[in-house]
Amino acid sequence: MKSPGHSKWPNHKVEEQRISDEMEVEIGGEVVADSRGVIRVDEEGSPERFYFPRSDVLMSKLEPSSTTSQCPFKGTARYFNLQADGKTLADAVWSYEEPYDEHRSLQGMLAFYDDRYREIHVRPAS
Repeated sequence: MKSPGHSKWPNHKVEEQRISDEMEVEIGGEVVADSRGVIRVDEEGSPERFYFPRSDVLMSKLEPSSTTSQCPFKGTARYFNLQADGKTLADAVWSYEEPYDEHRSLQGMLAFYDDRYREIHVRPAS
């Protein structure tokens, strides 16, 4: 299905780029994601986001939430609570299970709210 956002606002930029470097997500000294298959998304008006393949994320740290949101460019996001460093970070992770055609490469990938939670660090792997 085509994105209604791209049709309505054709000049709005949502750009994807595969990252060749290894990236990780660290919380309280624990690495919860580590991948060479990351996609960086630069969307006008939003901070850059890094989407990790589900296979490179410790899924045991995630618990599905009942929260969803709708992006007119990417589709419906489903959220997860993140269990790490002895804390539960509510709706800290999200995924587009069935994104619009223009962003099909994000299907099933996971992104982390590193700007909302100071405990979450998304960065190149050391």
